[in-house]
Amino acid sequence: MAILAVNAGSSTLKFALYPLQPDGLVTAALLAGSIEGLEAGGKPRLAWRNGDEASCEPLPTDTGDTFSSALQALQRLLHTTLEGKTVQAIAHRVVHGGEWFRSAIRVNDATLAKLGTLCALAPLHQPHNLEGIRSFARAFPDVPQVACFDTAFHADLPEEERLFALPEALTREGIRRYGFHGLSYQFLQESLQRLSPRWQDRVLMAHLGNGASLCATLGGQSCATTMGFSALDGLMMGTRSGAIDAGVLLHLLAQGWSRLDLEKLLYRQSGLLGVSGIAADMRQLRASQQASARRAIHLFTHRVVREAGAMAACLGGLDLLAFTGGIGEHDGTLRAEVCERLQFLGVQLDPDRNNAANDSQARPLHAESSRVEIWMIPTDEGRMAAQAAADLCAAQSP
Repeated sequence: MAILAVNAGSSTLKFALYPLQPDGLVTAALLAGSIEGLEAGGKPRLAWRNGDEASCEPLPTDTGDTFSSALQALQRLLHTTLEGKTVQAIAHRVVHGGEWFRSAIRVNDATLAKLGTLCALAPLHQPHNLEGIRSFARAFPDVPQVACFDTAFHADLPEEERLFALPEALTREGIRRYGFHGLSYQFLQESLQRLSPRWQDRVLMAHLGNGASLCATLGGQSCATTMGFSALDGLMMGTRSGAIDAGVLLHLLAQGWSRLDLEKLLYRQSGLLGVSGIAADMRQLRASQQASARRAIHLFTHRVVREAGAMAACLGGLDLLAFTGGIGEHDGTLRAEVCERLQFLGVQLDPDRNNAANDSQARPLHAESSRVEIWMIPTDEGRMAAQAAADLCAAQSP
C-alpha cells in the first residue's frame, strides 16, 4: 500500500507518494511533484520526479474545470507508478486546526464545516487546503481523506505561551496563540533523534521560507514559537508582515481602510516584497543591486536574530540550532549572518561546512569548538502527513 500526501495552494498542488511498509512506517517518497498554473489564465502543467527521472507534461485548458483535469492526470500517473499497490489514504496538510483538532483526523462534512470557520486566520492556505480535500474526495471517493494539522505540534504549549493579555472571555472564545509549521518541526524533531544526542535539550528550529517561524523545544516538546493566533505573527516573511504594532492597524482603520484592505496589506503586500518593492523571493533579492533589496534582506535577518534571542531566553540557553525551509536550506549567507550574531549564545559556524550544505542531505554546520550544535535539515512535511494518516488508518482498522 501507499499514502498520497498533498498540499493544495491557490495555484499549485504539491504531492508525494509514500510506500507503506508492513510495520506501518512510510519510507522515502516513491514519486513527488506538483501541478502548477492552476490560477485563472494560468498554463497548467504536471511535473514529477520518480527516482532520478524527471518529467513534465502540459495539461488541457479547454475543459472548463482545470483542477478536475489536473486530478485526472494525477490519477493516471499514480496508476502507472503504483503497479498494483493501492492508495490507502490521502493525507492533506491543513494549516489551522483551531482548538478542536490536536492530531490527524479523517475528514467528513462536519469537520470541513468547522475548519472552514478558520479560513480568516490563514487566508493564504486554509481555503485552498479545504478545497483540495473536497476535490480529492470527489476524485477518490473510496479513499479516506485525512487532515494533518500544522497547529498540532504546538497543542501543548505552556499557558504563558498560549495566552494573550486579553480578557478571559476572549480567551474562552479561542483567541489565543496556536503556532504553525508543525509538520515541518515534527520532521526536524524526528530527524534530530537520529542525528544528535542533544535532540531533547534546548533546541531552536528555524523554518525560513516564504512562510517563516521559529520554534523552541525542550524534551522534544514545543514550548515557544513565533507564530500565534494566525499565520501572520512573528518573523517577516515573503509577503506577510510578521509581528506589527496593533496601533498601526487601528490608525489605518481610522483612515478608512477596510478589513479586506488590511488583509491584503498584511498577507500579500508586505514582508520581503513590501520592503524591497521587487520580489518575495530571497534569491531574486540576493541577485539585485538595489538598496531596497539589501534593506529587505537586512530586516529579515534582523527579525530572525531578534526572535531567536527571545526563544533562547524562554529555553534558558541553547544547545542546538536547526535551519530548514527554502531559505534556511539554501541560503548559506543568511545562515552565516544569523549564526554570527548569535555567537553570544555559544554558536560557532564552520564556514566550509556551511558552504557545502546546500543540497538535499542533512548536514552538521557547527565548528568543533562550538558549544551549540548547528544543523541544516531539508524538511519533508509530506512524509509527516503521510505517517500521521497511516497511523490513523491503522488505529481505526478492525
